[in-house]
Amino acid sequence: MSGGQIFILFLVFLVIIVVASSIRIVPQAHAYVIERLGTYQATWSVGFHMKWPVFDKIAERISLKEQVVDFAPQPVITKDNVTMRIDTVVFFQITDPKLFAYGVERPIMAIENLTATTLRNIIGDLELDQTLTSRETINTKMRATLDVATDPWGIKVNRVELKNIIPPAAIQDAMEKQMKAERERREQILIAEGEKKSAILRAEGQKESLILSAEAEKQSAILRAEATKEATIRRAEGEAQAILTVQRANADGIKFLNEAAPETAVLTLKSLEAFSKAADGKATKLIIPSEIASIAGLASSLTEIAVDKKETKA
Repeated sequence: MSGGQIFILFLVFLVIIVVASSIRIVPQAHAYVIERLGTYQATWSVGFHMKWPVFDKIAERISLKEQVVDFAPQPVITKDNVTMRIDTVVFFQITDPKLFAYGVERPIMAIENLTATTLRNIIGDLELDQTLTSRETINTKMRATLDVATDPWGIKVNRVELKNIIPPAAIQDAMEKQMKAERERREQILIAEGEKKSAILRAEGQKESLILSAEAEKQSAILRAEATKEATIRRAEGEAQAILTVQRANADGIKFLNEAAPETAVLTLKSLEAFSKAADGKATKLIIPSEIASIAGLASSLTEIAVDKKETKA
């Protein structure tokens, strides 16, 4: 092989190496910033690209994914002069590779310093209690401020979170005592409410018991009254039945006497029997009909005559 052929092969090999080195493939979610002779030329997006050898170079390889930066705790002072330490987490994403490459030197450090100053400004307008209870408000204010400040750098701040708030040890002790007192107060309130509900339930139970007892007594009285009424009715019915039976017997006797057609003497004797029964009572005054009086006189005369006859015979 001659020297010319070797030179041609060398040139071909050199061209192949140069062309191969000029081919670039940008992966997904990335962007390349290209400079030509030291000046910005273009931004390569995802796909196949070729650059001019020697003249073009890749100045920045930038990831377009959302990134998370956890900053160290920063000392801040509240409105009521309490010094505490707060660490933050920033979620951001690069939206313009050119601005990110040429906007600010060391952008991550810039974001960290901007986050610290913004946090101090916001916390300086809040008291300790507000700081501890207003995390969402602080996050929103910080995100809005950082998003505006980082926009010229081609960075979009999606979210800012306060990871941890560390008050001084004395404040922590005071807060723990306060929380303990608050828990004890709530415990006492719960106990008092429980006793109150228990007393109410006992009173309601006694009330229900009294109502049921009164209702039972009422029902018992009603039953006794109904029983007494029923007994009285039965007794009255029995007496009426007895009177009816006597009257029927008297009527049957009178009917029998009328059918038997008794003589006057028999009727007189019956009248005298009835009169003697009446005289056996406790009455002190008797009114005797004239007919019975005449009959009584006749009976007395007959008795005297009978006595005289007995004495004469004796």
